[in-house]
Amino acid sequence: MNETPKRSAPEASVDLSRQLLLAMPGMVSGELADTVIYVCEHTGDGALGLVINRPTDITVGDLLKRIDLDLSDDTGPVQDAPVFFGGPVQTDRGFVLHAPAGGYSSSISLGDVALTTSRDVLQDVAQGKGPVRLLITLGYAGWGAGQLESEMSRNAWLNVAANADILFDTPAENRYQVALRQLGIDPMMLAGEAGHA
Repeated sequence: MNETPKRSAPEASVDLSRQLLLAMPGMVSGELADTVIYVCEHTGDGALGLVINRPTDITVGDLLKRIDLDLSDDTGPVQDAPVFFGGPVQTDRGFVLHAPAGGYSSSISLGDVALTTSRDVLQDVAQGKGPVRLLITLGYAGWGAGQLESEMSRNAWLNVAANADILFDTPAENRYQVALRQLGIDPMMLAGEAGHA
C-alpha cells in the first residue's frame, strides 16, 4: 500500500461560506470597493455573497409597495429600514437574509441565519409576522469557479467569521470597522494606496 499524507489531497476550494469579506483599499475597485460582503455560498463552482454595508434610498416599505404587498398596521419599524445594494448581479432580484430561518419556500440555511429569495418572506414582513432580524438586498456579488480564491491570493479581500450582531445590529456605516476590529486591525492602519519608493 502506498501511503500519502492527508494534506496532499487537493480541495476544490477553500470554503468561505458564512464569512465576511472586507474589500482591501486600493485592491478592489468599482462597485465593490469599500464593501463588506457576507458570503452565503462558496463551492468549487463559485461564490455568492451579499453586500451588507451599502444602504440604498429605497426603504423596505417602498419595496413592499412596489411588489404590490399591502402593509398592515403591524408592519412596524422594519418598513423604514433601508434596502441594501447587494451587488452588481441581478439587481432587480431581492434577497432576504434573516433570523430565525422560518419555513419559507426558497430558503438556504446558513447556520443561525437563512437566505430566502421567495416572496412568502416578504408577505410575512408586510403583515408584521416576518423574521425578527432581516436585511434585504437587491442584487448580489458573484464569482465564478476559482475567481474568489484568485482574488484572495492577491490580498484583495480580508475574511472574518460573520455573526448576527454585525449582520443585523451594527449600523451599516460601522460594519467595515467592526469587522476589522474582530481581526485585531485598527481601521486607521489601512492605507488607501500603497506607497511609492
